[in-house]
Amino acid sequence: MNKDQVKGPTKDIAGKVQGVTGKLVGSKSQEVEGFNLQMEGKAQKGYGDAKDVIKEKIRAPGEESKIAI
Repeated sequence: MNKDQVKGPTKDIAGKVQGVTGKLVGSKSQEVEGFNLQMEGKAQKGYGDAKDVIKEKIRAPGEESKIAI
């Protein structure tokens, strides 16, 4: 697990909270900012997941490559 896999879901949750808060107080801009933060968090988690997969696929010294050619 890398930092992007941790920070991404944290931003997603923060964005949900901000969006709901914006809706409760009637602030469309806060709703939109919350949604944007959610999307940023989802993208960051996806990036972290991709980094993790690539790291697993790159061969370590002394090991055979796990990448099928």
